[in-house]
Amino acid sequence: MNIAQYLDSTYLKTPAQSGISEEQTLQNDKDLAQEASDNGILAVMIRPDYVSEIKKYLQEINSKVVVGTVIGFHEGTYSIDEKLSEAKKAIEDGADELDFVINYTAYLKGDLELVKEEFVKGTQLSLQHQKVVKWIIEIAALTDEQIADLTKRISNWAEENFSEKDLSNIFVKSSTGFFETTEGKPNGATFEGVKIMLDNAGKLPVKAAGGVRTPADAEKMINMGVKRIGTSSALALIKDQSSSEGY
Repeated sequence: MNIAQYLDSTYLKTPAQSGISEEQTLQNDKDLAQEASDNGILAVMIRPDYVSEIKKYLQEINSKVVVGTVIGFHEGTYSIDEKLSEAKKAIEDGADELDFVINYTAYLKGDLELVKEEFVKGTQLSLQHQKVVKWIIEIAALTDEQIADLTKRISNWAEENFSEKDLSNIFVKSSTGFFETTEGKPNGATFEGVKIMLDNAGKLPVKAAGGVRTPADAEKMINMGVKRIGTSSALALIKDQSSSEGY
């Protein structure tokens, strides 16, 4: 199986989180982009601040690697206007794909109108600019029943508001990789959580992010029906090695 074509190779730590400079972070992103280009990896997923430089770098090396970025990351509690503003800037900077963190806190409080509004507006903006859009629901913060319900709502909202041909470009994504769990519980994609997503996503594709650490895990996710895998260890997965990385 060609795992590389399913991978979003990911580096989402800020300079402060990793204890390095902005210049070093940019270099890490360039290395990630070069690695993706050299190994047939589909996409890189980076912070918005670095999209413009990485897009330019990939053009310079004549690479077809897709550039993705995150919106409202990682808590998802940004206002709708803040998310749309961040998304517009990312689009202007050349991002090909936008991974929004849905306001799962609002969802948990029962504010479904807000969640629906940000989904519709964020998706509309992305599709108008021919971008792929992914909605991170943060499954580690949800019960199994909530994973099913929120995934199904996103699927229904997508079918109600967008055309059939657009649905393949609207993903439901499992995790940010930054959610803090207790008692050693996984904070990324699990087979159980992703199965629930797949069972409720309807015509929308699913992205499993975080926690996929071996080629066997990746192949199992793909065989289950996952269309994308987000990982900070893309090279380890395609070189048939196990990863010790957290995401």
